[in-house]
Amino acid sequence: MPSQDIDGISIAYSRNGQGAPVLMIHGFPQTHAMWAPVAAALAGDGYEVVTPDLRGYGASSKPDGADDPETYSFRAMGQDHLTLMRALGFERFHLVGHDRGARVAYRLARDCPEAVLSLTLMDIVPTDHLVETCDFAMAKSYFHWTYLAQPVPFPERMIGADPDHFFEACLLGWGGASLDQFAALDAYRAAWRDTAAISAMCWDYRTGVTTDLKHDAEDDGIVRCPALVLYGASGVVGRSYDVEAVWRPRLPDLSVGAIPGGHFFVDQNSDDTLAALREFLADVARS
Repeated sequence: MPSQDIDGISIAYSRNGQGAPVLMIHGFPQTHAMWAPVAAALAGDGYEVVTPDLRGYGASSKPDGADDPETYSFRAMGQDHLTLMRALGFERFHLVGHDRGARVAYRLARDCPEAVLSLTLMDIVPTDHLVETCDFAMAKSYFHWTYLAQPVPFPERMIGADPDHFFEACLLGWGGASLDQFAALDAYRAAWRDTAAISAMCWDYRTGVTTDLKHDAEDDGIVRCPALVLYGASGVVGRSYDVEAVWRPRLPDLSVGAIPGGHFFVDQNSDDTLAALREFLADVARS
């Protein structure tokens, strides 16, 4: 798997196909492997698809989050991917993200709108909105937000005692999934058993409720390129929010769709995910 050095951080990535560039960013607790069937199909459609591992995840570098409060910010991770795409020769590209990758994508689109041809966000609401509206039901469902954000080394040591149990509980806990629906499960397990990755994921969430909220307050959050928001029809986000109403003020050129499955609908239902992406990208190309 090739990698790109970005200011001392190695970002591992896969690249397939030729044509209009599409950057696809995975979420927690996964790796770029989650995109394999969707990326392969889009590459066959005439797109050039780049699927990196976020810093701290998979085969990418895992710096110590204690060294700098920006290390695992969505802004820093967005810059990783912008620099990667420019190193590969792409000044503008379609941008797709799921979960934490969607938060990175949303921040990248806010910071560098000139680089983004279209934006697809999967199964999130904005970070500041989630934090401001979180009630008991949401906190119980998304317990990992507060748990992973606890001070060092509490969550790291507890998760490290049995990482498969913890992370598989996350995969199963957010809406109607079973382990046999995760074709890339072996790749996920190999990645999350790394103690450095466990630490990195904790720092990702610590930063999400500190530095990232400060960044969110710096602008109005509006992204004007064509945007698609997909969410799991049986997932926590779809049950808890009017997804279109939340996103419409921030994404004025918006399409919204529900995909059968829970939070991990890309793994559960890659066919419907692919169909929604194909239609959206084709519409953008025609506009």
